[in-house]
Amino acid sequence: MQNKTMANSRIYCLSFLAILAAIQGIHAVDYTITNTASNTPGGARFAREIGVQYTTETLYLSKRFIWRTFQQFSSPADRKNVQRVSLFIDDMDGVAYAINNEIHVSARYIQGYSGDVRREITGVLYHEMTHIWQWNGNGQAPGGLIEGIADYVRLKAGYAPSHWVKPGQGDKWDQGYDVTAYFLDYCNSLKTGVVAQLNKKMRDGYSDNFFVELLGKTVDQLWTEYKAKYNN
Repeated sequence: MQNKTMANSRIYCLSFLAILAAIQGIHAVDYTITNTASNTPGGARFAREIGVQYTTETLYLSKRFIWRTFQQFSSPADRKNVQRVSLFIDDMDGVAYAINNEIHVSARYIQGYSGDVRREITGVLYHEMTHIWQWNGNGQAPGGLIEGIADYVRLKAGYAPSHWVKPGQGDKWDQGYDVTAYFLDYCNSLKTGVVAQLNKKMRDGYSDNFFVELLGKTVDQLWTEYKAKYNN
């Protein structure tokens, strides 16, 4: 029965990919979903409450949202050349990570999440898909900024969870994740599209001076003014 279910899921996935390819044309990206933890409680919950169909659709929609956020939708030359994204549901600790155009999601996290697990994993996938597509300054950009941009995309997509910090909280601008995401949202309010321009600048390297070039102020000045806005 399990083999039959897996076969049906694979057939659906291939059919859905064919539809996506027709829609996307030259922008086609293939997606594969593999539940390596299907025999665990978390893997079973993934199959029951999230599923291959929804996950494949989310990867496709998040890719389009990321391209728009980075102002790359009509500029293939500005994007990474990614032709396939593979996602694995693994029996592992943590939440998720992305590496080499692969996304690995923790079945244990899925099992232990007490809220709307489909919405939470959707947000996680927007974050991890951003890592697939974003530029990282050839490894020179602060890790906190890279994670902050990924959470910024998740924030703008409407999937910020309730456990995030509030805007204005945090100790430093590149603290990462939700702290940096809200700071970047503030920067983007000063100049629409600044996060997209920052990402584009990070294609070949990184400098804190990018903030001066984009907003006319140092990143430390921007952080001070951001904190002052929320009286922190």
